[in-house]
Amino acid sequence: MRIGIVCPYSWDVPGGVQFHIRDLAEHLNGLGHEVSVLAPADDETPLPPYVVSAGRAVPVPYNGSVARLNFGFLSAARVRRWLHDGNFDVIHIHEPASPSLGLLSCWAAQGPIVATFHTSNPRSRAMIAAYPILQPALEKISARIAVSEYARRTLVEHLGGDAVVIPNGVDVGFFAAAEPKKEWQNGTIGFIGRIDEPRKGLPVLIRALPKILAERPGARLLVAGRGDAEEAVQDLPREMRDRVEFLGMVSDEDKARLLRSVDLYVAPNTGGESFGIILVEAMSAGAPVLASDLDAFAQVLDQGAAGELFANEDADALAAAAVRLLGDPARRAELRDRAGAHVRRFDWSVVGGDILAVYETVTDGAAHVATDERTRLRARFGLGRDDAADRSDRGYRPRR
Repeated sequence: MRIGIVCPYSWDVPGGVQFHIRDLAEHLNGLGHEVSVLAPADDETPLPPYVVSAGRAVPVPYNGSVARLNFGFLSAARVRRWLHDGNFDVIHIHEPASPSLGLLSCWAAQGPIVATFHTSNPRSRAMIAAYPILQPALEKISARIAVSEYARRTLVEHLGGDAVVIPNGVDVGFFAAAEPKKEWQNGTIGFIGRIDEPRKGLPVLIRALPKILAERPGARLLVAGRGDAEEAVQDLPREMRDRVEFLGMVSDEDKARLLRSVDLYVAPNTGGESFGIILVEAMSAGAPVLASDLDAFAQVLDQGAAGELFANEDADALAAAAVRLLGDPARRAELRDRAGAHVRRFDWSVVGGDILAVYETVTDGAAHVATDERTRLRARFGLGRDDAADRSDRGYRPRR
């Protein structure tokens, strides 16, 4: 199957949607399908062979974050050229309602279209206001996927229609097989995310750190992600700042090793999350998880059975839970065991099969429509099978 996947966000700036698209493309290529990904990217960005650049993106505030999007006449021309050259059996557009390549591709594409909705933003006035513009494009979509029940709810409330829920995928074996790093072990708490994006919650964790260190003076916080490290700890007492180690951006291999090494992974995100891929990666690596009680996080953690939850934005509650877990190896081992069983449903062997089933459904439907059209032509004009097929394939339409 020839599959075209549209990534709305810049390939230069790592994020959950980009990782999901990358891993999906590599999973499908590994199964023998031909996959091409269209994504915004700067000219100097090294790209995998299956990614086609649609040009540089610009930063736009979006859903409590800053998304790097690509939109305009030049982008539209590149979309049309990619669609023409690809001759795809199915187009898979991510975030088709965002002002980026997804919407442009939805306008331009012909044939079966699958759309995945990642955003959880149930109070979006912008989406409500934009609906008349989006409607003609969204009506072309053959099948809709939402990465969580909360993303599905956003779709239903603001754009109409419904979607099948298929979660983000993770290569569980990759994280489970990572080798721990000795210097990242022994009383360590892990955090991975953009440091300078408040909704990722690092300020909440920093506020909790003094109480954690007061009870567990040997504890350390390891932070991986881009942003200003000095600014992140400016409210922390100076004598405690050496207990926070900033690793900067890390490779996929080092991310897996970090998650395999820490005693506790903390996800203090404050909102705007529709799934929580980092929680699945942490569980895959065997890291006990403590997360804010966002609805999406609670769902990923099986309502607290596969990881513990604390009250969102409550630094005291975070500190109390972290102190308790750091001092209770048996409870951490219990969380690892439960998470290890729970996380299998997110492996690409399951998620990829579900997505392929959607592709096959819409392509089979398109084939039936084409067959019905040829049958109608034969019946109306008394054509033989070969003549009708030839004229239909060449775009023949009877004169009225």
